[in-house]
Amino acid sequence: MTQTTRDESAAVIWSEDFLSYKWAHTHPMNPVRLALTMTLAQSLGILEGVDTMAPLHVDDSVLTTVHSTDYIDAVRAVGSGTAALSGPLLERLFGLGDADNPIFEGMHEAARLLVGGTLAAAQAVASGSVRRAVNIGGGMHHAMRSRAAGFCIYNDCAVAIDWLLNNGYDRVAYIDIDAHHGDGVQVAFQADPRVLTVSIHQHPATLWPGTGWPTEVGDDDAAGTAVNLALMPDVSDRLWLRAFHAVVPSVLEQFRPQILISQCGADSHRADPLTDLALTVDGQRAAMQAMRGFADKYCDGKWVSVGGGGYGVVNVVPRSWSHLIGVTLGKDVAVDTKIDESWCATAEDVAEHVYSEYSRPPVGVMGDGGDVEYVPWDGDTGQQPPAGINESAQRQTDRAILATRRAVYPLHGLDPEDPRD
Repeated sequence: MTQTTRDESAAVIWSEDFLSYKWAHTHPMNPVRLALTMTLAQSLGILEGVDTMAPLHVDDSVLTTVHSTDYIDAVRAVGSGTAALSGPLLERLFGLGDADNPIFEGMHEAARLLVGGTLAAAQAVASGSVRRAVNIGGGMHHAMRSRAAGFCIYNDCAVAIDWLLNNGYDRVAYIDIDAHHGDGVQVAFQADPRVLTVSIHQHPATLWPGTGWPTEVGDDDAAGTAVNLALMPDVSDRLWLRAFHAVVPSVLEQFRPQILISQCGADSHRADPLTDLALTVDGQRAAMQAMRGFADKYCDGKWVSVGGGGYGVVNVVPRSWSHLIGVTLGKDVAVDTKIDESWCATAEDVAEHVYSEYSRPPVGVMGDGGDVEYVPWDGDTGQQPPAGINESAQRQTDRAILATRRAVYPLHGLDPEDPRD
């Protein structure tokens, strides 16, 4: 069952055409995760009475605000079979055709539609027609100006942020909770003091793309507007949330954003096959609820959320992003909610036809029994951990917290050692 916490306007952006963003059969990013999310949300009653909003049909002029014309032309050409360049040259110049980003028919149109989804969400919130909007098809945060990267062709997050900056907003906050560093968005705005990018991710020494070190703080006048919290493998809900709350609220308090954009990749989950963090769906839900609260506190409720990574395509992503849809709509789903047996049967059948590494059987309940009662960071690096928390893991997490605070807080006039900041 759902727990309705509020009754406010919100939008869910959706199109069946999002499923056309499909790589090779064995590729970890399988769009079945999106279809299963929507059917699960429907079965839980989250979408009852909700008319989904279609993505915008954007043209290339929208993409060129973030991407180069040469790159866009290359994506269109390879997706239509008209590329004049050889495969190795396309890969070297634009990142197209490698194992992460194999060429597929219609890739330009498919990727452009995801951008249209996130732009529709941003425009709906910016216009005041809704206070919150979610696009689970978005979150392609690795795409660079002239290069595909990490399963991402066009950077929908960066396009939406750029649109906001050109349409009345001058303080946009972006929070990225994907297990991978939100490098493409950071790079796009690392010299722009109007954009705060915060990424909480697995330590770059242990996971691609190898960026997102605490010392990456932004350039020139924007120094301090890039915030990177790098956590070691196996960090669990309580420690992840301890770190999240030790950094994110205070930098938002200082920046005072007018709107919040959240990339909610689900690959921080302990069952994700590509990463090494150890969150549960319960912990991910707690982070989503916290970000909704931040939007309420700092941005008059203006919140745009998108999907991102997540390769437990049957057993994790549908549950995590159904929670995201529920949190966006103010229909929070209790973690002990049982999942309809007919949905589980369908998901089981889907799992049999998805590449085995990414198709563990569905889980029949909306939570994992995770413990989200974190102990707030108090600045004492020698603080004894509570029962159930490994002392070494807490020390590593606290060192990560301090590394980020020491790199960024002085640039905002804050004391990195003071937990009140």
